[in-house]
Amino acid sequence: MLPDADDLPELLLDLCVPHEDINELVGLRRTVTGDPGALRFLAECVEELVRDLGEPGGAPGLEERLAVAPAGLGPYFVVYVFLAGLAHTRAYHRERGIPADVCRRTLADLGRHMTIHRRRSGAGGLHPRQARWLAHHFRGELYQLGRLQFERARLGERTARVISAAGPDVAPGVPCLNLHIPDFHGPLTPAACDRSVALARDFFARYFPEERPRAAVCHSWLLDPQLKRYLAEDSNIVRFQERFRAGREDTEPADGDPVQFVFGDPDLPARDLPRRTSVERAVGDHLRAGGHWYIGHGWFPLP
Repeated sequence: MLPDADDLPELLLDLCVPHEDINELVGLRRTVTGDPGALRFLAECVEELVRDLGEPGGAPGLEERLAVAPAGLGPYFVVYVFLAGLAHTRAYHRERGIPADVCRRTLADLGRHMTIHRRRSGAGGLHPRQARWLAHHFRGELYQLGRLQFERARLGERTARVISAAGPDVAPGVPCLNLHIPDFHGPLTPAACDRSVALARDFFARYFPEERPRAAVCHSWLLDPQLKRYLAEDSNIVRFQERFRAGREDTEPADGDPVQFVFGDPDLPARDLPRRTSVERAVGDHLRAGGHWYIGHGWFPLP
């Protein structure tokens, strides 16, 4: 189920796993393969990951299962689950004819999230909650296409209602693309976003022609309209917001989201947040003034 120890380093490099984690993962492999209980648990987790492979919806039970990973492996066990499921992912990509470079860049998000985990916790591996997100990649639901990521999904009731009110006749359950903005990926320039959206239109029409998504949908703190109070109108974030038609409004604060993505740790106190860039000043000054940030919701039609 797990790749051979001799093959593991190159495979980990293909997934952009940080170099400082490679020896640890190769060495701990013996602990997993030498423990029948750990192997059984690994098989159960992989079964959860690949059940209904390719169907939107992720692996909802994977995070809870991984929360009780075998002692002694800790956060690295999450990585082994994806390594053991990789053959299934690659087989699905081959079946769909998806280009190798798209597969490679998509699955490289494993290494990026290991970097995020180390930045937040000081330790290697992955947190179980990160497994919920990465399951979309390894189940063939999400693809990195240029600057942005696009996830095959279906419209929920509230979003479908908003879109229908604006004109397009859609119903809950209609295919859509959830748009995501990864960090560590350079500026969010209008040109880079234009290229990503164009790539997505061509990609999903070619490799998932039966789905015909009607809209691209985004749920992100980057769509909080309050950012326009602080940022120049020609800033990348404001230009990004202008791509979208307004969706529903959230009333539940999500202050940890911008703090996490801008500063790396959602629990940092507002008083200590740096003010080095316009985005840092916007996020921190707004919180220090007693304000809150919210997840914004937006959409645009896909012809």
